[in-house]
Amino acid sequence: MAPHIISPPALGRALVPNIWDVVALVLVIGAMVLIVYGGEQTAASLSALEVTPVSLDPANLPLYALRTTLRMLLAIVCSIIFTFVYAALAAKSRRAEMVLIPLLDILQSVPILGFLTFTVVFFMTLFPGRVLGAELACVFAIFTSQAWNMTFSMYQSMRNVPKDLDEASQSFHLGGWQRFWRLDVPFAMPGLIWNTMMSMSGGWFFVVASEAITVGNTTVTLPGIGSYVALGIQKQDLPAIGYAIVAMLLVIIAYDQLLFRPVVAWADKFKFEQTASAAAPTSWMLDLFRRTRALRALVVPFATFNKAISNLQIALPSQLIVIAKAGRQPSRIVDGIWLAFIVASTGYCAWRAYQYLSATLDWSDILTAAGYGLITLVRVIVLIALASLIWVPIGVWIGLRPKLAERIQPLAQFLAAFPANLAFPVFVVIIVRYGLNANVWLSPLMILGTQWYILFNVIAGASAFPTDLREAAGSFHLRGWRWWIKVILPGIFPYYVTGAITASGGSWNASIVAEVASWGDTHLTATGLGAYIATATEAGDFPRVVLGIAIMCILVTLFNRLLWRPLYAFGERRLRLG
Repeated sequence: MAPHIISPPALGRALVPNIWDVVALVLVIGAMVLIVYGGEQTAASLSALEVTPVSLDPANLPLYALRTTLRMLLAIVCSIIFTFVYAALAAKSRRAEMVLIPLLDILQSVPILGFLTFTVVFFMTLFPGRVLGAELACVFAIFTSQAWNMTFSMYQSMRNVPKDLDEASQSFHLGGWQRFWRLDVPFAMPGLIWNTMMSMSGGWFFVVASEAITVGNTTVTLPGIGSYVALGIQKQDLPAIGYAIVAMLLVIIAYDQLLFRPVVAWADKFKFEQTASAAAPTSWMLDLFRRTRALRALVVPFATFNKAISNLQIALPSQLIVIAKAGRQPSRIVDGIWLAFIVASTGYCAWRAYQYLSATLDWSDILTAAGYGLITLVRVIVLIALASLIWVPIGVWIGLRPKLAERIQPLAQFLAAFPANLAFPVFVVIIVRYGLNANVWLSPLMILGTQWYILFNVIAGASAFPTDLREAAGSFHLRGWRWWIKVILPGIFPYYVTGAITASGGSWNASIVAEVASWGDTHLTATGLGAYIATATEAGDFPRVVLGIAIMCILVTLFNRLLWRPLYAFGERRLRLG
């Protein structure tokens, strides 16, 4: 049969715009104008921020919302690039995994104040006297609140690729590069998208801290919703905080409709199942671009280029091939050398930290910080258990109903984006009014912003649960507790573990602001490691700040090693699809 050749008249008709092209063009040009306008503001000098300081005038909120949203979107792009590289190395290389995953545990537990302390000066010196340096420092701080759970999600997905898909990729002789783009990324896409949404929303929690950049005795306050909220809290201006909440809600609805819902609907084709689900997610934005004529014709060269790149035959190093061939065993000598290098490097870092801390602190300080850390550990365990009991059933219920998930999606993003420090006044007033114990009633603030990691990951797991397995469970008349224990809980288990790891790490991070709450002249403090670090930071006691962060990293790493990693391994061995 002769190949189908598009005639010049047919090609001309394909390039003639229709009404959908006009609408799409308006949206694209509008987005480009906003990005260019927001980018121009970063080229100003730092003195311009002093001339036009942050104001609580609601008329400034649209510009502040644009600046904050652009920072968060840039941080998300950086997080996606980091996720692809880091998760692929950790999932494909057993030796790299020995270093990268514990390091990821540590990174997610380091407070955002710790990152700002070491990175602000670096970015400010790159662009001295310019706003761009402060903007990059802010973007990096937001990145540290977004990247870790996305990386955990993709790592979990790549380690749990169904065996039949794995065998199919081998039978088609896919190279390492092709396998990554044709199997690993598509299979990881549903969970990665929901974690990206969670990262975008969770970033709002840290925007308040990241938009006020401190260098020595100088504080640079960047225009944005976060700095607006911080100023409102400082001045106890409840109407201003209300305006900020409304602005956040509008921004979340906008990027949900224009970005995340189209991506969720597009990624439904990557769902692993043999039977198509009855109700697929939809998006008016995606439908609009699919109905365009000229715009779709213009993006064909880009799609062809993308396909050509993903089809490249790039041979990856043998160390990154996770599938062991028959009779091929890893070298014990190389493993021993690598393990010795890891131990030596860790020991050297520990010795340098000990030298620094021993100059001003003694063993009693270490025991005190460790005791505070154990108190915070108990809080984290109790809160994660309570959040799991609440949100796992709700997440399953939402995830198995795509239409419901569409309606819940913006609400869940708003709740996840709601900064916990906006709830401080309510908690402080109630605790003082009724004489409650701050050690108990300040604890929920730790989980207020991080519990959503569990919900979003469970929704992702339930959404990705194969329809054919649901139908098989129905044919076997599995109901009630048997359905939960035999069907859905094993199906979502890897996703739940990912959510629980990131929720627990985020709770440790949030303890620094949650264990010390204030409103006006009223200050409440709960006993714990977070309060210890916050107090030392406020006093400028840098050795105790380093000690507190080190204790936090050690406890988080041990907790993950002793609990979450064995659960990960159990999921890979016993609960893998295919």
